[in-house]
Amino acid sequence: MFALLIRGLETANEILSAGILITAASLLLYSLTFNLRDRVARSFSLILVYVTVVFLGELAAGASDAANMVANWLRFQWMGIAYIPVGYLHFADALLATTGQPSRGRRRIAIRLLYGVSTLFMLLAVLSDSVVRGPAQVAPGPAPHLRPGPLFWLFALYSLAAAVIGALYVWRAYRRCLTATTRRRMRYLMLGSIAPALGTFPYWLLGSNIVPSPLLFWSASISINLLVGALLTLMAYAVAFFGVNQPDRVVKRRLLHWFLRGPVVVSTALTVIVLVSRYTALAGLQENLAVPFFLVATLLLLQFLITLIRSPLERLFFYDKDEEDARRVQMLEDRMLTASDLRQFLESVLAAICDQLRISSAFVAASGSNGLELEVTVGPDGPIRNSDDLPPPVVPPAGSPAGGPGGFFQWGDYWLLLLHDRNAKEVTGLLGLRARSPAPDFTPDEKVILELLIGRISAALADKRLQREVFGALDNLIPQIDQIQRLRAAARFSGAAALTSANGLPPDVDLAQVVKDALTHYWGGPRLTNSPLMGLKVVKKALREHDGNAVNALRAILRRAIEHTRPQGERRFTAEWILYNLLELKFLEGRKVRQVALRLAVSEADLYRKQKVAIEQVARAIEDMEHSAASQL
Repeated sequence: MFALLIRGLETANEILSAGILITAASLLLYSLTFNLRDRVARSFSLILVYVTVVFLGELAAGASDAANMVANWLRFQWMGIAYIPVGYLHFADALLATTGQPSRGRRRIAIRLLYGVSTLFMLLAVLSDSVVRGPAQVAPGPAPHLRPGPLFWLFALYSLAAAVIGALYVWRAYRRCLTATTRRRMRYLMLGSIAPALGTFPYWLLGSNIVPSPLLFWSASISINLLVGALLTLMAYAVAFFGVNQPDRVVKRRLLHWFLRGPVVVSTALTVIVLVSRYTALAGLQENLAVPFFLVATLLLLQFLITLIRSPLERLFFYDKDEEDARRVQMLEDRMLTASDLRQFLESVLAAICDQLRISSAFVAASGSNGLELEVTVGPDGPIRNSDDLPPPVVPPAGSPAGGPGGFFQWGDYWLLLLHDRNAKEVTGLLGLRARSPAPDFTPDEKVILELLIGRISAALADKRLQREVFGALDNLIPQIDQIQRLRAAARFSGAAALTSANGLPPDVDLAQVVKDALTHYWGGPRLTNSPLMGLKVVKKALREHDGNAVNALRAILRRAIEHTRPQGERRFTAEWILYNLLELKFLEGRKVRQVALRLAVSEADLYRKQKVAIEQVARAIEDMEHSAASQL
């Protein structure tokens, strides 16, 4: 009975270790996907890499039978263990810099030197017996481990010193936070930062009699792994808000989805595999049949449960007082009338009209800025197939009603009807029906049905026009919202430095980098439409010249900045023109790197160096234009 209990605890510990490995790897992928540009997130990603390496080595060592393989995997762990101290210091320094106390050079140099020290410890641990010695031992405890080498105590002191200094950095960062939200999240980081040291340091090497009883050992190991998993998740939650411009509710919802679909599903599936494979014999089942069955059933059940609980969890934890606003946004997304939706609806209505009137074809055109634009046509023999086939601007005969069946008039082979909005004040479109006689001849029943269906078409076209107006307002509003969100995100920890930035950009934004991103998508793409440059005063000023189109305004500013790099005189392909020609060919004309390099007679490596210089000149030109625009306000 005691042996069965120990085996159960050992299995539970393996599952928890695998869960921590899965969680660390999943959170690493999350960080690499969403906020890698932020320094805090990058340093946290490095910690996740080290934690992943340590727990991968632990699981592999526990699963190995040969003593030499166990020793090799235990040494492999040191490729992560050795970097945990400097990784924690790096992370703490990034936190301190983010809260407004950047390094004057000393902290940065010290951390770089300590990366070299950690690399030295790693090489000594992997390639020699200076830090740890083999072979791997199981006695006196139940877990395999190496023995301490002559330099292990030096590494232990190094780890302790790094932990103390890093904790002081984090405490100083916490003291610099002023708002309740930032102080709460910094407390999460202070608490969560215990996880890497607690879960990765080889405590077995400190002494052989730490835990004399296997029962006590496995109980302590399970407790520590549970604590490490919880603290690591808490730390990842706090870091998820660094380097992102989205509202907090978006970050929380995205992290929840990632966590549910990733670590929860994978860890649960792994637990099922381990338990079923080890205990099927007790139930009299065949392992090769039981494992796939229970695995598939678990995955289906988890997906079903996640779908059920996701929305209630979001409403419970993320929205609170903002639930009504979020509900409106969700309703707009769910009920938005897209071009495909409108086309499908109008096709159904026209098909119903053709069926009721026994006619072969019909079409609907919508009024736009350029006149009539064909929306939908049905029927095999209709000559109306594109907007060019539509009739020229037509006026119904005098005395014709403004709408309804009585307002039809003849045009070639069609009966036409001008469609109006709900107030019958503005033309929204044109309905054309294939003529079945020289003049419209509807029966009373047909008039009733036709009146109803025409109302449906008019309402759909009016809704489309209203929706376009809403989207037009959003296009003008989104750049301002983006700027506020960027400033709000930067001001979480930077405070006044972010809110008083002269160029309208957060202080941690590299102007040259965002200029490069915008030029890369100059002719369309998210790096242009969502560019932080949209918040510049010079771009807002250019909106008036481009009918409120923020994208075109930003393109004009980029083009104007490129023109600042143009030398005087006629364009030539000489050395003094190389920066302007590079910008013109690569970004404005969209040519490939090899084509530009051949045209400018330079190597691709040299082209990239000159491109960096050219983009910096464009960034300086934009900054000068921004200061000029600010001085005119």
